[in-house]
Amino acid sequence: MKIIILGAGQVGGTLAANLASEHNDITVVDKDPDRLRELQDRLDIGTVTGQASHPDVLARAGAADADLLIAVTNSDEINMVACQVAYTLFRTPTKISRIRSNAYTSVEKLFGNDAIPIDVFISPEELVTRYIKRLLQYPGSLQVLDFADGKVQLVGVKAYYGGPLVGNELAAIRDHMPTIDTRVAAIFRRGTAILPSGDTVVEAGDEVFFIAAKKNVMPVMSELRRLDTPYKRLVIAGGGNIGERLARSVENRYHVKIIERSYDRCRALSEQLSKAIVLHGSASDHDLLAQENIEETDVFLALTNDDEANIMSSLLAKRMGARKVITLITNPAYVDLVQGGDIDIALSPQQITIGSLLTHVRRGDIYNVHSLRRGAAEALEIIAHGDNRSSKVVGRRLDEIVLPDGVSIGALVRGDDVMIAHSHLLVESEDHLILFLVDKSKIKMVEKLFQVGFTFF
Repeated sequence: MKIIILGAGQVGGTLAANLASEHNDITVVDKDPDRLRELQDRLDIGTVTGQASHPDVLARAGAADADLLIAVTNSDEINMVACQVAYTLFRTPTKISRIRSNAYTSVEKLFGNDAIPIDVFISPEELVTRYIKRLLQYPGSLQVLDFADGKVQLVGVKAYYGGPLVGNELAAIRDHMPTIDTRVAAIFRRGTAILPSGDTVVEAGDEVFFIAAKKNVMPVMSELRRLDTPYKRLVIAGGGNIGERLARSVENRYHVKIIERSYDRCRALSEQLSKAIVLHGSASDHDLLAQENIEETDVFLALTNDDEANIMSSLLAKRMGARKVITLITNPAYVDLVQGGDIDIALSPQQITIGSLLTHVRRGDIYNVHSLRRGAAEALEIIAHGDNRSSKVVGRRLDEIVLPDGVSIGALVRGDDVMIAHSHLLVESEDHLILFLVDKSKIKMVEKLFQVGFTFF
């Protein structure tokens, strides 16, 4: 597939790395030649220096024969104009754009071939907000991902000493919960991915990713760790777009305080929010945190656009007694360094955004793509089509499907029915299958497996 990526920032660079490793023809456009040179030194991609929305620049990038254009520059306006130019002059088939401002995304009928020709728009702020809300819903979780429109959830937790399964084989989970069906999809042990089997023994400190119907998530979590009590009090450091969106969406459920440096922004937030308390000051101010009884806070969320400030305020809040700290980190190099110590969860907005983008890039009828453990592995929701003559999947039991090494099937969703993967299950056309890849290089093989042909006999 020939893909043009506009913008070589964190999202554009990470996306280019993901797609180039899958043997796509990638061209990245940016105004910064040094950044492009850096990407080209480590990736097999083409680069074009220039303004992403200019017709001559898009022409040099190969827009005339591109299959897909992904606009992820830092400017909503440049992204939108670039999609318009690509459609008008080059008839680029598919155009995806990152749109940050709610002023654009909240207006119906703004996007489409008879308006601004964007086929899919991605709002990173909205994606991050939803991601955090799922973490708040399940205290103690490291990652919570939705599949099949929320019917199925993939949840990552850290196994602790004292959990019923720690020190036991995974097969024992059936003895503990005979009426609840679940499957452990992946385990990360000291940074290494393990594709588990029934005789895999869970160790304390393992990051365990399991899949279950939404109603069964909490009982399964209780097998791996002591359940945390529900959260009640949240402190949000940073009243920017993400902080505001999160406060607005949860202020009726939790007691919410926002700490914001800008006095003008504080006034605006006070007018826009109905229940959240807005405080003017720095989240790194020891006296302010002490005054606000930070030790009574269930979750401290550092959501500014300054990584260093987020890390400093989170460390301070944790040491002053905050029960859990969640930190937004825009530099992916920092994420693995800070998570797991005093900082409970480090969020990478790039990885959260990449998953949504990849959903629209993958070949085949892929319905969802999520990165596991900050990009170390991947989970796919893919729809099976065809019949037993045209498909290598439909009409076959799960144990008859030849999967690449490092790939497993976790669940199958048929209408409203959630079926955790067992060898005897027969795949029907239009079933949604949830797959896990601890080796992302196998994605092309998975896509080929689900392609429909005239016949395979």
